[in-house]
Amino acid sequence: MDIVERIIISEEQIQERVRELGAAISQDYEGQTIQLICILKGGLMFLCDLAKHITSPVAYDFMSVSSYGDATESSGIVRITKDLEESIEGKHVIIVEDIIDTGLTLSYLLKNLHSRNPASLKICTLLNKPANRKVEISVDYEGFEVPNEFLVGYGLDFKQLYRNIPYIFVPKPKYYQN
Repeated sequence: MDIVERIIISEEQIQERVRELGAAISQDYEGQTIQLICILKGGLMFLCDLAKHITSPVAYDFMSVSSYGDATESSGIVRITKDLEESIEGKHVIIVEDIIDTGLTLSYLLKNLHSRNPASLKICTLLNKPANRKVEISVDYEGFEVPNEFLVGYGLDFKQLYRNIPYIFVPKPKYYQN
């Protein structure tokens, strides 16, 4: 594919790590029902694969939270564009994210969800980019720590495209730099 400068994480590496995360969550929540909250749109592929590897009963809900728009860097302004359909009060909740970058969006989201009184609230992210962090975030389940580069694939988009690519890559700069 012409847009790919280099592959950062292969499809095989992703699937192996997702299996491990599912096993860890299953062990931690054995005998309990889990409410997975997928942060759209990027977290959808990760949620689907992760849920297959969790042996505890799982329910899903979805939120859409924006701080990027079409940009390649967070604006820092967070908007909830789609809220949960079900109450999370008294439930064991795991936020499923594609990537934690600055931490601004997730920090806002954590405050919002904590106010809804879940029994527990944890974070599961496929990718963690601590080098770009502006707000400290404690991650409970992490797939991969990644460098401070613009990443695309496996749910991560560039102008809403390439989410369907089964691996994570750095695009060639000519595609996203002016």
